[in-house]
Amino acid sequence: MNYIKTVLIFLTFIFVLPAYSSQAEEALKKRIAPVGSVCMEGEDCSSNVAAAMPMAATPAVVMEKIELSQGSEHVVKMLNLGVGGTMIFEPAVIKVSKGDTIHFKAVDMSHNSVSMEGMIPDGANNWAGGISRDISVVLNTEGIYVYQCDPHLMMAMVGVIQVGEAVNLQEIQIAAASKKSAFMLNSERLENYLSQL
Repeated sequence: MNYIKTVLIFLTFIFVLPAYSSQAEEALKKRIAPVGSVCMEGEDCSSNVAAAMPMAATPAVVMEKIELSQGSEHVVKMLNLGVGGTMIFEPAVIKVSKGDTIHFKAVDMSHNSVSMEGMIPDGANNWAGGISRDISVVLNTEGIYVYQCDPHLMMAMVGVIQVGEAVNLQEIQIAAASKKSAFMLNSERLENYLSQL
């Protein structure tokens, strides 16, 4: 177990920290930015009232809704680094039609695609791709499917597919809340993905 923790910490320093350095820098600037102003006794402080007010809460991140992907065959890449961060499927969220095929491509090594237990529609078939292997899956049951990369689940390497209507959205949201504790990094990733549907 200690070996696994050591490897995860090492991978974090190599892959995750450089990607977040600019975000961390911005967060640090906000934390140390002065709030308010100093007004000495006897001075007119009315012009400093607005400056003394605490900063408003940061608005919640609004995720753009995903549109239906065109065609009947779709490619999802398994990547170490993509537009959305490290250890990621790209696209991470996709809407397709019933009967469409998803081709999971092992662009980077040591990834796989596996349907998450309890996070696919009732009656749908599970799938489990091999490590560093492409896998194609035909989705014939309407609803939301959540899948993972086994070696990188602790880093929240997950993806979401909506097939037709989101008939099982509430069940998936409840299951996602319970899975959150399994993620050592990117703990909000799955919830953010589901908000795009």
